[in-house]
Amino acid sequence: MTEMVHGTVPIRGGDPVIPRWWRTVDRWTIGAIVLLFGVGLLLGLASSPPLAQRNGLEPFFYVQRQMLFGMLAIAAMLVTSMLSPDTLRRLSVLGFFLALLALAGLPFAGTDFGKGAVRWYSLGFASVQPSEFLKPFFAVFAAWLLAAGHEPNGPPGRSLSVAFAALVVVLLVIQPDFGQAALVAFGWGVMYFIGGAPVLLLLGLGGVALFGGMFFYNNSEHFARRIDGFLAPEVDPRTQMGFATNAIQEGGIFGVGVGEGQVKWSLPDAHTDFIIAVAAEEYGLVLVLLILVLFATIVVRSLIRLMRERDIFIRLAGAGLVTMFAAQAMINIGVAARLLPSKGMTLPFVSYGGSSLVAAGIGIGILLALTRTRPQGEIGEILIRRGRV
Repeated sequence: MTEMVHGTVPIRGGDPVIPRWWRTVDRWTIGAIVLLFGVGLLLGLASSPPLAQRNGLEPFFYVQRQMLFGMLAIAAMLVTSMLSPDTLRRLSVLGFFLALLALAGLPFAGTDFGKGAVRWYSLGFASVQPSEFLKPFFAVFAAWLLAAGHEPNGPPGRSLSVAFAALVVVLLVIQPDFGQAALVAFGWGVMYFIGGAPVLLLLGLGGVALFGGMFFYNNSEHFARRIDGFLAPEVDPRTQMGFATNAIQEGGIFGVGVGEGQVKWSLPDAHTDFIIAVAAEEYGLVLVLLILVLFATIVVRSLIRLMRERDIFIRLAGAGLVTMFAAQAMINIGVAARLLPSKGMTLPFVSYGGSSLVAAGIGIGILLALTRTRPQGEIGEILIRRGRV
């Protein structure tokens, strides 16, 4: 029986934690994350000095902070990736409820930093955005509920996941943060679909989302302004979208040269939401393609490993995490290229931002932990061996 449950990577129970972790973790994904962070620092050197100058700070103030937050993010990723699925589930449930409470408290104690949306808690020396930390914890929590719903005499996991997903979306819309709300809803929808949701129910939820979009378009100036700007036949060159579009066009294949870009002097969010415009202008299509390849490497390798997994909780949680990660990257790049309405979303591990960097590190750390090679073997391999017995 022993050989029936072991995969291709030998696992020796007496091994130290780090050597065992190194043999079983996806090292390609770790390498891609480190490279993305390096690209982010490179782009930060170009995009953040103009902002520091406007704010009367040292030229590389934001680069130094990005380095600090990035090291914390990578440390969180590595430590989290060493944990067992059971430990991650317990910690994620606790983290989800803490983040949910923090999200609910934003209307009373949060701040908008003059951006019109109350999304942060100001700590004086830094700020915290609860929605960034809620995403990875929610993916694991929702997966736990959905998996529990498949157990005989188990709790109504599907119904509970619907209720909590709706609660999270409502709290995000109140800020308002329609981008994060759509991202969480999409990630949950993918998990719900993989978990065996009826097609008619998914179509009904899609109809609810469409009705909600129409409602907010007619009742929210913030929402309507972004949709109208996206649908306009011509882009106002004085807007953020106009500056970003022009920068991408100017960059061409090889870019205008290191430090020669102009968009960083015009865009207030050049180091965060529109960092890809800086990459396209100064380094051209070459660097943009490299960034896309790195993101694709992480997503594809994670999905391949999840396809070999038998545990339904791990499959669902991993699918939710990788879906949110990929969708966030696509949304950020799509907004800069004017393929999507403006949503104010960072590019994971590349954009500046303490909360987004550390939360992304935790999320990828959980994904790495869930996709580690375990002594289980593939389903087909086990069936073949059983047939020989």
